[in-house]
Amino acid sequence: MSKTRSFWGWGNEEDALPAEERNAVGAVLAERLPGWEPRPRAVPDAARLTLPKLRVRAPSSLAATLSDDPRQRAAHTYGKAFRDVVRHLCGNYSAAPDLVALPGDEAELERVLAWCDEAGVAAIPYGGGSSVVGGVEPRDLPAAVSIDLTRLDRVLEVDELSRAVRVQAGVLGPALEDALRPRGLTLRHFPQSFEFSSVGGWIATRSGGHHSTLRTRIDDYVESVRMLSPAGWFETRRLPSSGAGPDPNRLVLGSEGVLGVITDAWLRVQPRPDVRAKGAARFGTFAAGADAARKVVQGGLLPAECRLLDPLEAELNGLGAGEAVLLLGFEAAVQRQAWLDAQLTGALEICREAGATRAEASAGAAAGWRSAFLRAPYLRDALALLGLVVETFETACTWDRFAELHESVTRALRESAGGGWVTCRFTHVYADGPAPYFTVLAPGREGSELEQWDAIKAAAADALSAAGGTITHHHAVGRDHQPWYEREMPPLHLEALAAVKARLDPHGVMNPGALLP
Repeated sequence: MSKTRSFWGWGNEEDALPAEERNAVGAVLAERLPGWEPRPRAVPDAARLTLPKLRVRAPSSLAATLSDDPRQRAAHTYGKAFRDVVRHLCGNYSAAPDLVALPGDEAELERVLAWCDEAGVAAIPYGGGSSVVGGVEPRDLPAAVSIDLTRLDRVLEVDELSRAVRVQAGVLGPALEDALRPRGLTLRHFPQSFEFSSVGGWIATRSGGHHSTLRTRIDDYVESVRMLSPAGWFETRRLPSSGAGPDPNRLVLGSEGVLGVITDAWLRVQPRPDVRAKGAARFGTFAAGADAARKVVQGGLLPAECRLLDPLEAELNGLGAGEAVLLLGFEAAVQRQAWLDAQLTGALEICREAGATRAEASAGAAAGWRSAFLRAPYLRDALALLGLVVETFETACTWDRFAELHESVTRALRESAGGGWVTCRFTHVYADGPAPYFTVLAPGREGSELEQWDAIKAAAADALSAAGGTITHHHAVGRDHQPWYEREMPPLHLEALAAVKARLDPHGVMNPGALLP
């Protein structure tokens, strides 16, 4: 049975937490958050939407491609961050695009983009809409068209000899894996948004996958890419590697729709793993667990999963109380179970030497974590409906800066949130540093949740920036991170990027306000 995508929250309407489960969660949290009581809100009704008047209308030649349907406009107004969900709950659609384009092929896309460029209408590429940084929001624009790539969703070609696949940008994660599975292949890129995000979105935002080491982000899989800009087509050559000057693929990766619309790409694939070995190690402190994770990776062991949860995060995910938990997992695409078991044994031994209170082979902890991880966005929506403020922030830093960054960001979140919980985990671990991922859950101040979120966001961003972390490891820049991105980048880099945009997008219609001011 087909499911209905939620226009206001995460995923499918049918998979959202039902009211009874939502209320049960609220009752439990009310006992653990002193002074807070649930303030249930109604789920938005698509039949009662109030949207701003159209500021521009579709020309007759594009009437079949451009829609002003209210539900479509509402669904394309925001991404999926907490502040996006709250604005849906409040019925605030002041930033709604005037039109939604649904091109069925490149010719239709060319006509839409040419009209936007000629009419001076902002063109905002839209993949799965899972942005949590304001990347697809037509914020403060005089007129805008959201260009939805949903219909460009074909797997075009598979080169099994070179192990590569050519796909259109609108292909969602599950459809891509379904096409590769019969051939025994996989892209092996699984962001949390996997079910509801697109290949084009992954490339545009330099998304990070679920795997903690080795190929951690989409950058590692892009062989070539094709993009339509207002100035024309930009297409790179398929090559395994090249030393011929700056890599043109890198110009498109992370460009967030400000240079053009990504239409298709060749991606490197690999055999599907058929053997795995999993384990977990427990530590008295998060710092001890971090030291063990560093030693595992710097020791030459590169587990697919190397995910450290602080004691509160571990407890909230049902992995025990009072201890940090390091989840370890190795995988291989050939029947080499003994080899994997030896790697896991070596990693667990490193953990014991680093002070683990317990370290053992076990698949149970990882399975429990994965289930909670995939349900987390639905839970976030439920918490917003109950009147809580909940959001996540991720970064990356070198090991020598981690202790200071962890302490300063945690303190900033606690002070700005005014109570509640702050947790931290590692999503990715590199030889030279970790990618810490912070979660904050706080009692919301009725009617001021957005201002509260803004204060929390700014405090966290200032703290991690001051401590030497990046403003984003895998959530992209969008509009929300843009001021801190400017601080992080060399000024000449930003000027050079702006010059590239001026050449590819001379009238400035491509996703204005994202990435660049």
